[in-house]
Amino acid sequence: MTPVKRLTALAAAALVGLAPADLLARPLPQVCETVNSKLVKLFGAGGFARLNNFGAGIVVSPDGHILTVANSLIDTPNLVVHLPDGRRLKAEVMVVEPELDAALLRIVLDGKKAGEPTGLDLAFYDIPAEAKRPPAAPGTTAIGFTNQFEIALRDEALTAQKGVVAAYAKLTGKLGAFDFPYKGDVYLTDAITNNPGAAGGALTDRTGNLLGVVGRELKNTQTNTFMNYAIPVGAAVDVTVKENDKEKTVRVSLPDFVTRGMKGEYRPTKRERPTAGEGGWAGIVFVPNVLARTPAYVEAVLPGSPAEKAKLQPDDLVSFVDGEPVGSITAFEEYLRTRTRPGGTIRLEVRRGGSLQPVELTLAAPPARVVVVPPPKK
Repeated sequence: MTPVKRLTALAAAALVGLAPADLLARPLPQVCETVNSKLVKLFGAGGFARLNNFGAGIVVSPDGHILTVANSLIDTPNLVVHLPDGRRLKAEVMVVEPELDAALLRIVLDGKKAGEPTGLDLAFYDIPAEAKRPPAAPGTTAIGFTNQFEIALRDEALTAQKGVVAAYAKLTGKLGAFDFPYKGDVYLTDAITNNPGAAGGALTDRTGNLLGVVGRELKNTQTNTFMNYAIPVGAAVDVTVKENDKEKTVRVSLPDFVTRGMKGEYRPTKRERPTAGEGGWAGIVFVPNVLARTPAYVEAVLPGSPAEKAKLQPDDLVSFVDGEPVGSITAFEEYLRTRTRPGGTIRLEVRRGGSLQPVELTLAAPPARVVVVPPPKK
C-alpha cells in the first residue's frame, strides 16, 4: 500500500469508527485460525446443578501446559483435552490459585513421566511476553474465543465473538449469592462471552494478541446483572495472609503463576485456619456416597444440628460453599475437614426446587461418638 493510499484508508477508517490497527491487521478468518491453534476444549466433572462438564483453556507451552479458570470442571481424575487437530488426550491439574481464579494443567501422555518433555510441539501463548504490553484501552476491538454451550468438539474451532473493550476496571462480582475471591482488574466487553462453558477461553485483540482469560458466569454486585469479562493476562493482586501469627501482604500475578507453576515451584496462596483442631460439623446426612462424584444431595438433617437450625431440607442440593462449587459429597466433606473450624460460619447455596437458596450455617464441634454395646446373651 502506497503512503497516499495508506493515509486515505486511515482517514476512511476514522470516519466509520475503525481503529488503524484493525484496518491493517490480517483478515479476521486468519486471525481466528491462528488463535484457535493455541486453545483447547476441556471436558471434566459436572453434569448437574449448573456444573457444566465442558470449558476451554489456553495453551501456554509447546509441551502442553494449559491455563484455565479454577472451576469445578477440573476437579476430576478423568480430565480430557481436545486439541485443535482433533486429538483427545488426558490432562491433570498442576496447581490452582484461587486469588487469581486460575488453574494450570498439563497434558499427560502414556509412557511419559511427570516433568518429561511430551514432544507435542504445540502452538502456544507466551504469557510473560503477552503481559508486557500495556492494558488495552476502552474501544479496542476484542474477540472472545470460547467453548460456550459445548459447540466445539475434537477439531472443531471454538466460538469467536467480536466486540470492543467497554471498560478496564476492578471486578465487583459475585458467584451466586457470595462475593467472588478475585478482586483485581478485568476487561469488560460488550460481547456476550461469559456463557456456560465459556470459562477459560481467550480474549484477544484484532491481531490475535492475548488480552486475558474469559471468566465465569458472575453477577455485578452493584447492578445484579451478569457480566462479560476477562481477567487480564498481566493480572496481579495483593493478598493479606497470616504466617506465624503475623499478617503480611503478598503479591500474586498471573505471569508468575504460569512461569513458576510449569516448573513445579508455585505455592498457592493459603489463608491460615482460624484455630487448630478438628474441622467444623454441620450435621448433614447426605445420600449414599456410592459414585466417584456423588452429588451433595441432602438426605436428612440431624436434630439440633447446625443444618437443622439453618433449615436445610431433604432433597436440597449443596451447590456452593463460600462461593466455591461443590462437585461432590467428598469435596464438601473435605472442605469442612480442612478449611473450617467449630464456631466458624460457612455460606452455602443450595438448589431447592428450581432456584438457588443462600444459607448461612454456623458450624459446631463434632459430637462425641457413642458406642452402644449390646448386653451379653444369657
